[in-house]
Amino acid sequence: MFTGIVEKIGTVLELTTPESVQFGDQGVSLTVGDVGEVLTDARLGDSMCINGTCLTITDMEQDSFTVGLSPETLRRTNLGVLKKGDKVNLERAMGVSTRFGGHFVQGHVDGTGKIVEKIPEGNSLWLHIAPTDKDMLRHIVPKGYITVDGTSLTVCDVNDDEGWFSLMLVVYTQSHVILPLKNVGESVNLEVDMLGKYVERIVDHTLRGEKTRETIETMVRRTLHSSAN
Repeated sequence: MFTGIVEKIGTVLELTTPESVQFGDQGVSLTVGDVGEVLTDARLGDSMCINGTCLTITDMEQDSFTVGLSPETLRRTNLGVLKKGDKVNLERAMGVSTRFGGHFVQGHVDGTGKIVEKIPEGNSLWLHIAPTDKDMLRHIVPKGYITVDGTSLTVCDVNDDEGWFSLMLVVYTQSHVILPLKNVGESVNLEVDMLGKYVERIVDHTLRGEKTRETIETMVRRTLHSSAN
């Protein structure tokens, strides 16, 4: 579990893909350097969040670490298109005594999106992001949480017709995450608020139950009848 508060911006040192293997198969690993303090208490097998993706540390050096990328990770995220020198957001898994400054982030990316517009306003920066799967917008609400490349952010607005949502980055955030470094058209990893997904799942199953549906309809009829009288 993570909070979406980025601890460090690392640098991609290598994305290793054996010549006989394509993305989506086995054998892809990612090595990240310039990691500094995020390895202070890390051990092999620990979880590390890279651009919003929860991954397992398989090797460590003094200022770098390596993780393996599974076929599902490559399908769901933008990690497979990283190249040497790219910057990535890093966050260690939260501890029991960690101050909880962001929101509940699982590191389970729902899908990717593209930056469709960047608009400066004063010293802040507006971003409009369009999810690749437009259906994801049903889980995104104004003033709700969303994780973009591992950063916990507040949604400002949602445009269902045009298929995008907006965020505003203050000066401090701009200098501590990779989002401002990306150009219009570039890809970002998205994880919607997990609480919304659980509520939808529970309500969906509840409404599918015939007896429960009858109970709800009865309650609605009684309420309408009472209001009419």
